[in-house]
Amino acid sequence: MQAPSVGGVRLPKGNGETIKLPRGASLTDFADKIGANPASLVQVLFHLGEMVTATASVADEVLELLGTEMNYNVQVVSPEEEDRELLDSFSISYGEDAGGEEDLVVRPPVVTIMGHVDHGKTRLLDTIRKANVAEGEAGGITQHIGAYQVMSELDGYERPITFIDTPGHEAFTAMRARGAKSTDIAVIVVAADDGVMPQTVEAINHAQAADVPIVVAVNKIDKEGANPAKIRQQLTEYGLVAEEYGGETMFVDISARENINIEQLLEAILLTADAALDLRANPNMEAQGVAIEAHLDRGRGPVATVLVQRGTLRVGDSVVAGDASGRVRRMLDEHGADVTEAYPSRPVQVIGFTSVPGAGDTFLVVDEDRVARQIADRRRARERNAELASRRKRVSLEDLDAALKETNTLNLIIKGDNSGTVEALEDALMKIEVGDDVELRVIHRGVGGITEGDINLAIADNVIVLGFNVRAEGKATELANREGVEIRYYTVIYQAIEEIEQALKGMLKPEYEEVGLGTAEIREVFRSSRFGTIAGCLVMGGVIRRNARARLLRDSVVVADNLSINSLRRVKDDVVEVREGFECGLTLGNFNDIKQGDVIETFEMREKPRS
Repeated sequence: MQAPSVGGVRLPKGNGETIKLPRGASLTDFADKIGANPASLVQVLFHLGEMVTATASVADEVLELLGTEMNYNVQVVSPEEEDRELLDSFSISYGEDAGGEEDLVVRPPVVTIMGHVDHGKTRLLDTIRKANVAEGEAGGITQHIGAYQVMSELDGYERPITFIDTPGHEAFTAMRARGAKSTDIAVIVVAADDGVMPQTVEAINHAQAADVPIVVAVNKIDKEGANPAKIRQQLTEYGLVAEEYGGETMFVDISARENINIEQLLEAILLTADAALDLRANPNMEAQGVAIEAHLDRGRGPVATVLVQRGTLRVGDSVVAGDASGRVRRMLDEHGADVTEAYPSRPVQVIGFTSVPGAGDTFLVVDEDRVARQIADRRRARERNAELASRRKRVSLEDLDAALKETNTLNLIIKGDNSGTVEALEDALMKIEVGDDVELRVIHRGVGGITEGDINLAIADNVIVLGFNVRAEGKATELANREGVEIRYYTVIYQAIEEIEQALKGMLKPEYEEVGLGTAEIREVFRSSRFGTIAGCLVMGGVIRRNARARLLRDSVVVADNLSINSLRRVKDDVVEVREGFECGLTLGNFNDIKQGDVIETFEMREKPRS
């Protein structure tokens, strides 16, 4: 079979076979798979309207386009599959309980509390664990994900329950979704005096998408106007039918403030876990789990809150979480007490990572530090390639000229006190809609204080730096002031979103709308050697204003547009404007083709306010 030719370049011809490539693969990677010359692939893409170097990361759709041209079925491997292949290369199996049935022991349920903002989620957690985290929350909104374990009694036995606290504000959708994915049971909190709200529905959707059982806590039953029966009725629309109505969902009427029926809620959680789930795990294997939250502590370095899902995590273990690796130097429980071993469903703070893991990253224990570092490095390189491919703006030959022109782009660097907040803030900012002519780009995000490196990056790319619950460190402030880099500090996420949205709207090119001023009918036409053709008019409506824009209509058809009222007289006096019912004389610049009976419309262009 003859090799195909694109733009005179001969290429190897495939037989429809599947080529698997990682996200952000380069043309060199593709060429290695099919035994071709990378330079020829560069030429082919050039003829197809894509300008790419041989070693640059390429977007998924470009790889697929190239594969189609050469009769190959290019499949871009999902992040999960990439990770599985990576771990397989180190002979590590993630997500499987090693051993047989006899090795599995019962583990506590992991519960996520979700619901609408201000419906009492944080208050409920405070009451459950007899502590108070709400006082430190800016704006009364839970800003971080935390995890806690409490004890409850069922049938005379003390049983632990692990709670993951997910934030309630709508901007934290990404964090809430992650909380639901790492949980066994979702508790949906609904205020009895408020009813089902948009974020309540959002929380239900997240829990149902994660396929986890739901327990509904109808809160604030002590308040005036509370109507728990109405809540039960409203939630039937979303597939949550109370047991007393013949359904399968347990509803518990509570008051977090007055500590009413809290024990009944814990019992409902345990009963749901026993009835609907087989919660067992093998504690006698290398620990695996998920990083719920992570932040950079000034004294202790990177600190990650991890939830052990299987196996036992011990002090001294070599661990890797996402692209962060390290050795467990110390573990703390939710009360700050040291822990030497963490069993399945146990949340602990781990100190010893060399960098800050991402919230939601899987973590696992490996044999030695070297293996952990290699896995982290490979993941970091893979993520960097994928990010470069997604950032690379596709430029075709047709729109090259337009691409070279200045674009309205707001570049941001986001630094926060923990990875979950940074991710949630970026997610919320990228959802701001202001049209196609303005673009928002987050060129860097990270955990910890704003450093000189961040400021230098901001200088190079004309960037605004956002600090969320963090400040600029030492010389970074001096450098920012000297170079004129803007740093904005926030403690409440929706203030950041509001200000960035206003900034983006300010970058939009102004939109103008035509506003009619007045109309005048030409009653007489005069010729003047000094002024040209003068129109003697009667103002029929509105106002005729000097220097206003005008158009001339003849028999309701526009004869001339984009004219200007150059001079305007009332009797013998120069005037600024003439109102309805009065006569005037005017000239339309150099335009002289006017006739008796023509109508002059005047108008002005006003800037439209952005909604």
